[in-house]
This record gives sequence, structure tokens and C-alpha cells, in this order.
Amino acid sequence: MTDTPETTQKTPVRRKTWQKQAVREALSSSGRFMSAQSLHAAIERSGTKIGLATVYRALSALAEQGEADSLHSGEEVLYRLCEMDGHHHHLICRMCGRAEEIQAEPVEAWANEVARKNGFIEPRHVVDVFGVCPDCAAERD
Repeated sequence: MTDTPETTQKTPVRRKTWQKQAVREALSSSGRFMSAQSLHAAIERSGTKIGLATVYRALSALAEQGEADSLHSGEEVLYRLCEMDGHHHHLICRMCGRAEEIQAEPVEAWANEVARKNGFIEPRHVVDVFGVCPDCAAERD
């Protein structure tokens, strides 16, 4: 009898490293969408030595695992720690980057209706609403 290799897929091991924890904590304390470079600088200012490539890997892993949201802004990707589980959307301040998570239901209904009217099925979407938060609006006036 010969041994055959297993064909079952293994779940990837998700290691909890101090680097990923440092990135998670820095992202959590910001409350805003941040670039990897900005986050790296903030972590380094706090006295923790960490490589920029490590920050990129940690952010990518957090986003892949659904712990962080990502947003493409120009040529860079910005990240923010998720507060809500599941599918949701954001209100984002154009001035300071503050973000508020909002429930998806009204947007889902709209996206499904637009898709249906145009003959599309299985719509998927990303919706982020940009504006000026109350604090920035007050400073501007």
C-alpha cells in the first residue's frame, strides 16, 4: 500500500506577533484612515522600532482578515481599524480623515435596485461618502 499526499486544504496559521499588535494598537488609537508610511512614523515616534515593510505586511494581513478597512486614495492605500463586523460603509472627512462607520442597509437597497434596473445580477460595491466633519466645519467658519 502506498501513501498518497493529502488533498485537503489547510487553514493558514495566523500568528499573533508583537509587530502586528503594535500596528493594530497604533491604528486603533488614530481613529482615522492612515497610510502605511504615516502609521510607521507614528509607531517609530512612540519609541518602537519596526520596519516599514513589516507595517505594510501587518496592514495587509489585518485587511485580509477583515479587522481593518482599506481605502484607495490617489496612489496610496489608507487603512483604519474596523469597529463594525460585517459589510458596512464610511463617512470620511476630506479635511482631517475622521471616519464614521455606517450601516449598509440603505446603500444595499439602492445598489440592488440600480443593478436590477440595468439587468445586472449579484451586485458588489464599495461606497465611501466624503464630506467635512462637524469639527472641521466649525474650524472653517
